[in-house]
Amino acid sequence: MHYKFTDQDKSLLEEKGISIEEIGKQIACFEEGISFLEITGIATLDKGIVQLNDEQKREFVSLWDDYCQTNCDIMKFVPASGAASRMFKDVFEFKDQINAIPEADFMKTFFAHIRQFAFYSDLNSICLKEYGKDIPALLSDGEYKSVVSGLLSENGLNYGNLPKGLLKFHSYSEGDRTPVEEHLVEGGMYACSKGKVVKVHFTVSQEHRKLFESLVAHVKSVYERKYNIKLNISFSEQKPKTDTLAVNEDNTPFREGDKLLFRPGGHGALIENLNDLQADVVFIKNIDNVVPDKLKEDEAVYKKALAGYLVYVQKQCFEYMSLLDSGEYLREDLLQMLYFLQNTINVKNPETKYLEDAELVLYLKSKLNRPVRVCGMVKNIGEPGGGPFYAVNKDNTISLQILESSQIDLNDPKKKLMFESGTHFNPVDIVCGLKDYQGQKYNLKSFVDTATGFISKKSKNGKNLKALELPGLWNGAMSDWNTIFIEVPLSTFNPVKTVNDLLRRQHQSN
Repeated sequence: MHYKFTDQDKSLLEEKGISIEEIGKQIACFEEGISFLEITGIATLDKGIVQLNDEQKREFVSLWDDYCQTNCDIMKFVPASGAASRMFKDVFEFKDQINAIPEADFMKTFFAHIRQFAFYSDLNSICLKEYGKDIPALLSDGEYKSVVSGLLSENGLNYGNLPKGLLKFHSYSEGDRTPVEEHLVEGGMYACSKGKVVKVHFTVSQEHRKLFESLVAHVKSVYERKYNIKLNISFSEQKPKTDTLAVNEDNTPFREGDKLLFRPGGHGALIENLNDLQADVVFIKNIDNVVPDKLKEDEAVYKKALAGYLVYVQKQCFEYMSLLDSGEYLREDLLQMLYFLQNTINVKNPETKYLEDAELVLYLKSKLNRPVRVCGMVKNIGEPGGGPFYAVNKDNTISLQILESSQIDLNDPKKKLMFESGTHFNPVDIVCGLKDYQGQKYNLKSFVDTATGFISKKSKNGKNLKALELPGLWNGAMSDWNTIFIEVPLSTFNPVKTVNDLLRRQHQSN
């Protein structure tokens, strides 16, 4: 390494649990750049994405319902640390403008339908308290910015600084619900272990953890009684050891004064949190992709179907692994396993035809004994999200991967055409199997492609810097998992990226 760390630097690294060797690897990523992944094709309904008919859907839902009656451990894993500031980008822009009257269509829509937001009543109370006027009176007097201030500021609802999970999204006759609460209700519909136990794990920021814990303590018993379930709710924070070093444009460590600057490693860091969980099957879903009760039934059916398919694939993998371990297999058994690997799990290897039986057994063991994930894929409607591709792995095998545009060389016309021809994307709708055929938990960190990640350009106090994001949770962090794609309807994908998304009929409870 061509630079030296000070004693202060070494103390900071020790405090975070990051080794100097790890920092060296991060610097190397900046210096050498992150290679694009080689892709051989896109996954479509013709090849790579499973489309379930009604009978298959019922079959896999039934398989999941049966599995839930065994002594299995099921959990929902919800990344929930994301701040809501981006949700209110247009509102902040209006607040900072000179004009007191909204001119942009976004803000005109916001004010025209303000009564339809679940937070309206709370905001109205704030306005009465702070300004002595309710919202209609303020708007009538042209005091639009007072309403906005009541929504965003610390003296008001503070929605500009809170995480999305704590905002009121949906209105009901008995009260309003946050995304956290909607996830608890959802869990009771498809993630119940025996005894009606529903485990939900939220990853949160340290800054807001107490607010999450307070909300859960307040509502837990309400939902347990209403839905006849037992809620087991836990929290974790992104680990300091997953932070990454920021560098200057010449790839030297970026400093604030004399102190090294570290940044959160992105959602890929959460593979550590997922790895700490004790569960057989885990559902992963973003915090803001929730719907009111009227739409939950359809969503729950597809979640169960994905989970049932996972159970079906795992059962086959486990049986094959036990047979391989027994040594009592025939050549026909090995060919059957290879067919399953190639056609159900979509792992291709042109070299297998040259392998002797003993080599084929080792190959099959290495590929079958991996964590499995079944990922919902929705039709591409121009939303940002990872696409389904066939990608080349480090061992030159080909498997299904969820890739972002930054992982693909879009300067290559052939790759660009593949990327633009994609028919589906993943809305972070994933069901994971975390244990092997002997019931042992996989070490998920062993299945990360550490060579994938993202370098982005940022700034701090007016100075340019480069930041490194770890391999994304559903991208490189799960690169070496066995991956299956199943088409799910667009109705199961209802994210809230801007505050006005809450005005869409999918988020209106009536």
